[in-house]
Amino acid sequence: MLTLFGIKNCDSVKKARHWLEEHQIEYRFHDFRTEGLTAERLQQWNGAVGWEALLNRRGTSWRQLPQEVKEAIDEPSALAMILENPTLIKRPVLELNDGTVHVNFKADDYARLLNL
Repeated sequence: MLTLFGIKNCDSVKKARHWLEEHQIEYRFHDFRTEGLTAERLQQWNGAVGWEALLNRRGTSWRQLPQEVKEAIDEPSALAMILENPTLIKRPVLELNDGTVHVNFKADDYARLLNL
């Protein structure tokens, strides 16, 4: 079963969930604000798409960080911050059954990934 990771009130996550339901695609939703995120899963995502694709530099959580933290960001510090505050992840993250990881929502990308 597919797993969609995000937070309930995120507009992109809402759009992705609606799209999946509209296309009658069974999935599990994992809210990492309430259910958390493991270091192992974050490492898998980092290996699949890279920390820079995972880090949401446009969100409120990023904007609230001190400027010196943002300027010194690198892989270890980004992963540590994401683990501490998963809302720093660009959302949603879709995990396919074959282990493919996709970040963000675009209907065309989902259709291609799911062979629709």
